[in-house]
Amino acid sequence: MKELVYNQKGEKVGQVELTESVFGLPMNEDLLHQVVVAQQVNARKIIAHTKDRSEVRGGGRKPWRQKGTGRARHGSIRSPIWRGGGITFGPTKERNFKQKINKKMGRKALLVSLSSRCRDKEMIILDKIELPEAKTKHLVKIIEDLKTKLKKKLDKGFLLVVSEIGQDISRAIRNIPKTKAVRADNLNALGVLSAPYLVMTKGAVQMIKKMNLENL
Repeated sequence: MKELVYNQKGEKVGQVELTESVFGLPMNEDLLHQVVVAQQVNARKIIAHTKDRSEVRGGGRKPWRQKGTGRARHGSIRSPIWRGGGITFGPTKERNFKQKINKKMGRKALLVSLSSRCRDKEMIILDKIELPEAKTKHLVKIIEDLKTKLKKKLDKGFLLVVSEIGQDISRAIRNIPKTKAVRADNLNALGVLSAPYLVMTKGAVQMIKKMNLENL
């Protein structure tokens, strides 16, 4: 497999050899669904939390004596049956939604997602990315050139995959909406499928190929 390589201005500068075992795998929707759902669940933050009777403030004293009043027996005004008391079966922060993903599953899902992007022509390979200054306007100019020359709707957002994230790229990209930069060795299936387009440097492609060979 060979894919065209472009420079920052959107001009063709050569080709790169893509490994079939990385960018030529068939679609596996069941695997992708299982891995992506697990990654989403594992990234979930538990926010909803209700206090039980041991966490509600007050109620340390027995409201009235056990016998002789004619009223029902109570030990605390923070009992769940009292107004202002604890919640019996409410959501708590102790809930665990974690799902285990085997390393082979996660790696295979990443390769399937990369193959899907390559097959659907939603992947752009650049020879390199160099910014004269760590300013957003320089990266926006590169995006506009690529969008015009390659007829890609990069304004919808894309994931920039590089072999090394310098301070210039991390600063320039953080002000661009729907756009994110990631190192090739931190790439996962959820990140690839969440972005409409994938923009990779040659160095990132070589890193992914090397990682795949090491894990065979």
